[in-house]
Amino acid sequence: MITNFGLKLEGLLIYTRGSHKSKKEGICSMEKSILQETTKLANGVEMPVFGLGVWKSSNKEAADSVQVAIKNGYRLIDTAKQYGNQPGVGYGIQQALKDNRLNRKDLFITTKVFNGDQGYETTLKAFEEQLKQLRLTYLDLLLIHWPVDGKYVDTWHAVEKLYREGKVRAIGISNFNEEKIQELLEAGTVMPQVNQMEFNPLVQEESLFTYMNGIGMAMEAWGPLGGGEALSNPAVEKIAQAHDKSVAQVILRFDYQMGAITIPKSAHEERIIANSQIDDFVLSPDEVAEIKALNQEKHSIWYPSFAWHKGSETTGVKDEVSHWDDVEEYLNKPVQ
Repeated sequence: MITNFGLKLEGLLIYTRGSHKSKKEGICSMEKSILQETTKLANGVEMPVFGLGVWKSSNKEAADSVQVAIKNGYRLIDTAKQYGNQPGVGYGIQQALKDNRLNRKDLFITTKVFNGDQGYETTLKAFEEQLKQLRLTYLDLLLIHWPVDGKYVDTWHAVEKLYREGKVRAIGISNFNEEKIQELLEAGTVMPQVNQMEFNPLVQEESLFTYMNGIGMAMEAWGPLGGGEALSNPAVEKIAQAHDKSVAQVILRFDYQMGAITIPKSAHEERIIANSQIDDFVLSPDEVAEIKALNQEKHSIWYPSFAWHKGSETTGVKDEVSHWDDVEEYLNKPVQ
């Protein structure tokens, strides 16, 4: 059991962020790009605060965007078995390492335990196949994708085993609320270092964020742009005009100043570059307050949407691996 907010965790450290004093106060250093900035996780591992997500990307799109991102300074890449594009991500990583004369240790690669693989033995078996698809010998971060009822504690024990064996540098969870986090703290021996949640101006997770900060767990944002409602909001558009920035850049800056690790997805080079250009301006306290006022705490995807959730009356979200016609091509595609 992890007692007293994780004080039994090996190497527990206070959650801090790289070169910046306080994102909540909007204090920033212009000395280096956001792509170079890291945050120290609870186990001491340095994780980039900004990276690339590849949800809803085919293997070709994922491979291409990973190569473009790494070429332009990105070091954090986030994928999942459920996305169906791990082979493309794996190829893109290896091609980018060769093209840019980088070493594996220069990158920070994340994937997730698929819901259908959860359980102790099945998690361990699936992990080896995921490493193979990603063409890697270890992962920087492994997350439990969703808390599958009756299985996520056993899954966490398997993830802890992989961590202790050195196959994963950091471990965490995704889409876990306070109640489910507390259950892992009571059942496990290693505190999750990261919780990846839907986080953007419309879903700010204020209570959960406060709880996580209190125990030294990092927040990572999926869906960081908030979709059309946030991107077309008049208040955000006005702020963007005042800074001569795009609405997307303002929203990503907001996520960053709130302290969330951010992984926006794009398949276009100009947008991948633009997304990271948020370190040359700061949102004022009034601007932050305007964006915070947009909070609805309404998830686009949440527990009742899944068939595996207790009491669910809908299967509105398909709990299956996305199928792309180019999987086989990228499983065996040679690096040029």
